[in-house]
Amino acid sequence: ASAGVNRASIGVQGFHPEVQKAINRIQPFQLTEQVVGWLRKHGVNDINMDLLYGLPHQTVERVRKQAEMAASLKPVRVALFGYAHVPWMKSNQKMIDEAALPGVTERWKQFVASSEALEKMGYLAIGLDHFALPADALAIAMREGRLHRNFQGYTTDEATVMLGFGASGIGLLPQGYAQNAAPLNAYAEAVKAGRLPISRGLALTAEDKLRGHVIERLMCDFTIDLDQALAKHRGAETKDFTKEIEKMTPLAEDGIVTVNGMRVTITEDGRPFARLAAAAFDAYLDTGQKRHSKAV
Repeated sequence: ASAGVNRASIGVQGFHPEVQKAINRIQPFQLTEQVVGWLRKHGVNDINMDLLYGLPHQTVERVRKQAEMAASLKPVRVALFGYAHVPWMKSNQKMIDEAALPGVTERWKQFVASSEALEKMGYLAIGLDHFALPADALAIAMREGRLHRNFQGYTTDEATVMLGFGASGIGLLPQGYAQNAAPLNAYAEAVKAGRLPISRGLALTAEDKLRGHVIERLMCDFTIDLDQALAKHRGAETKDFTKEIEKMTPLAEDGIVTVNGMRVTITEDGRPFARLAAAAFDAYLDTGQKRHSKAV
């Protein structure tokens, strides 16, 4: 804490030994407990944890138990993500036995079991995949309508600039994204030579910013007035969202959203499926044949 560190995030993933062995990530509960103790001893009390469901050999009972174990360490925030099996993007995932992966129905049951366990332990659901203790800034921001979401998840940070440090680190600027060189030696060589270690970037258009705004508000507030969004981003190519509203029809029939004119609202029961509503506004989703992740 004396060095200015005020928060630490621990990538737990899962606690069960069989699951850890399957993903080649041996990290016993006792080790995580020890690390949490060290952090608090040195004044870092705001601790986040990442948990995964949908991993090989996970079951409903195992994910419920891992949620309870994580909550027993009293992290202020818990992120609950579904494992994305994308071996065509991450070659190391080819080593995972696909027969050991849970199916869609089982993944849903695991998500529900994990969520219920965390809420029983006193955590509030934040958005579609985060949980926080009631006194945490994230929970307060949600209650006050000040919640934000970036590529790292839900946040209270309103800054328009986020600098990424380290190999493969991603930075956000008003103009777009920048990523550092992924190989550690390439990153180190650039820093030593006094050069920016950035290997690639992506410029955001006015259209990107409009759609990003709509998606963020849907995922944070679960409602969006599309006419107001268009008025705020007049420079965007899109002038109306008629086609996107049409895509809401099957979601409305399933009780996931309600549509009132140009206002789209995700229902209470539909919140775990918020990505489906947001996907209707993603201009890049259909540009590739491979999907990067599942809705649940």
